[in-house]
Amino acid sequence: MVKNYLLAIWAIIKKDAKIFFRYPVNAIFRIFEPIIWIAPVYFLALSFQINGENIGFHEYTGTTDFMAFIVIGSIVGGFVSAVLWGMGFSLKSEMDAGVIESNWLTPIPLWVQLIGRSIFSLIITSLNVLMTGFLVWLLFGFNIGNRILEALITLIPMLIALYGLGFGIAALVLITNNANNIIDISNFLLNILSGESFPVTVLPRGIMFISLALPLTYGYDAIRGILLGSNTLLPLNIERWILIGFMILGVFIGYRILVRTEKHCKTMGNIGFH
Repeated sequence: MVKNYLLAIWAIIKKDAKIFFRYPVNAIFRIFEPIIWIAPVYFLALSFQINGENIGFHEYTGTTDFMAFIVIGSIVGGFVSAVLWGMGFSLKSEMDAGVIESNWLTPIPLWVQLIGRSIFSLIITSLNVLMTGFLVWLLFGFNIGNRILEALITLIPMLIALYGLGFGIAALVLITNNANNIIDISNFLLNILSGESFPVTVLPRGIMFISLALPLTYGYDAIRGILLGSNTLLPLNIERWILIGFMILGVFIGYRILVRTEKHCKTMGNIGFH
């Protein structure tokens, strides 16, 4: 059974790769798009520097390297988006193409199909991160230290936990048949509240309480603490345990929600209404 699941995942990855590389201009744009977003932030940060350092930013984070802070947030945020869009939007694409019903008739469970669709997004995101990071470093310069392997190990449980979140998003797409709005809103709110582009300690107290309740916040915070030596909200070991707990609970809860939603949709027969 596991072998069949792996073969199905590999087949989905190859299919998505063929579609992706049929549009080379889009592939190239994926590399330069983050730079377009980061450039205005970089020049804005320059206007607040005193003697080449962001003093006020240092008071909140413990580091003056605002560019590295932003780049790390963009990298982690890219992986978050890859999982959410790879899972949720693929279902909507199948609905629009009219093939979701036939796919559900295969012996491969829906959750395996979703994982296959998200893995290619993660691969492309990883390549995109390497290219974009290199170009941003050439253009703007930043320093992320030499603890990259430790940061990657910390990132792994967070990525696995995101699959649970992706299962939940996919369930919402099945119920509402509306992928764009759900994923856009979820992705935007998660990244904003988790501190993708700024330290969450600058948020109003009521909103900051929500941010501190999100396990994803500690993923951003821990990775920055490792790479930049910035001040972390909690000790690094505690933040790692939070991510591990998020991974276990997130995958379990997300999987159960997806299975129940899939059963409901099959019973109601509403997957064809798109």
